[in-house]
Amino acid sequence: MISEEYTRKILACAIAVHKELGPGLLENVYEEALSYELRVNGFNVQRQVAVPIIYKGQKLQSTLTLDLLIDDKVIIELKSVEVLKPVFSKQILTYLKLTGKELGYLINFNVPKLMDGVERIVNKYQPY
Repeated sequence: MISEEYTRKILACAIAVHKELGPGLLENVYEEALSYELRVNGFNVQRQVAVPIIYKGQKLQSTLTLDLLIDDKVIIELKSVEVLKPVFSKQILTYLKLTGKELGYLINFNVPKLMDGVERIVNKYQPY
C-alpha cells in the first residue's frame, strides 16, 4: 500500500514545478522538470517507459509509453491541455492494468492552480 505521505511528496514536487514554470508550456518541458524535481527529492524516476501489451497470451509488437514511473510504484501521465478529456483517465487506468501498478496520477499543468489539474487514479482491476 502506498502511503499518503509518499504521494504528498510526489505532488509537492509537481507543485514546485508548476510554481516555477507556470502553465502554458509543452508536456515534454514539464516531464523533464518534474523528473528532475523528483530525483533531487530522492525518488527513482524512469521517463517514457514502454509498456508491453499482452493479447490472449501473445505479446504484441505494439507498446504503449507512459510518461513517468516513480520508484516502480506510481505512474504519472502529464498533460498540458485546456480541458482534460475522459479518455486521458482511461489511458492511465489502462497503464495501471497492464503494469499491475496500484496508483497513478493524471496531472494537467495548463491550469492556474495545479491541484485543480490533478486526478488520482487507483487500479481496482482484479483479473478473473
